Amino acid sequence: MDPVKAAIWCIESRFASELSLDEIAEVSGVSRFHLCRAFGASTGRPVMRYVRERRLTEAARQLADGAPDILSVALNWGYGSHEAFTRAFREQFGLTPEALRASRDISQIQLSEPLSMQADTTVTLPEPRIEVGKPMLIAGLGGSFSVGKVEGIPALWQRFAPHIGHVPSQIGYTTYGVSYNCDDNGNFDYIAGVAVSDFDNLPADFARTRVPAQTYAIFEHRGHVTAIKRTYEAIWRDWLPKSGRKPADGPTLELMDQRFDPATGNGVLEIWLALQP
Repeated sequence: MDPVKAAIWCIESRFASELSLDEIAEVSGVSRFHLCRAFGASTGRPVMRYVRERRLTEAARQLADGAPDILSVALNWGYGSHEAFTRAFREQFGLTPEALRASRDISQIQLSEPLSMQADTTVTLPEPRIEVGKPMLIAGLGGSFSVGKVEGIPALWQRFAPHIGHVPSQIGYTTYGVSYNCDDNGNFDYIAGVAVSDFDNLPADFARTRVPAQTYAIFEHRGHVTAIKRTYEAIWRDWLPKSGRKPADGPTLELMDQRFDPATGNGVLEIWLALQP
């Protein structure tokens, strides 16, 4: 079962009532962590943000139809006060509920329509190899991102490139993209870096993280790096549910060695997904 399609069905059939991430994950047949990563990889947004967007969209339609009481609309869609509803509404649509009700024109805002529950055509993944990775220290340039806003990652690599080969205590020339500190809202930290033997004498602006020894499923992404989203989708939505394995709540690594050409973005890049034992 595709956990993303199951989650969309659950949300679309129940978002008018109270609905938690745990409930959606249970219907989808996977853990909260698995669902958050799969949904983010597939849709570019966190699960509960989609729930919020759908609720506010239906609230906007009611207001455009001339709902007489804004507080009643707010309460119907899960907001405890007029202020909280107005804040969320303005954040999503860029105007107040009062302004939309006065204009009765929803063409001026971007509504969040239901996501498709039809089957998608995704890449076919070769079976990954399973390895136990050794603990590593990774250092480089870091930033904070979210599943819907990863555009800054290529610029991070561009800034880090001149440091490769000159990082204190660097081990080899393989580079690593490390995603870690992932949360339920789709936020995560990312380091573009290399392995080092210790964290001494690093530049002050360098980020650093310890990657523990853990079991990985290692997938090869072939082609241009801009298509990596489809590989991640296939991992989270297809391979994991069918494999019977469960993801570990640990760092995900992108490994780039001599098979990958950073100048063109083409080649072979490995995705190391941490698994529970």
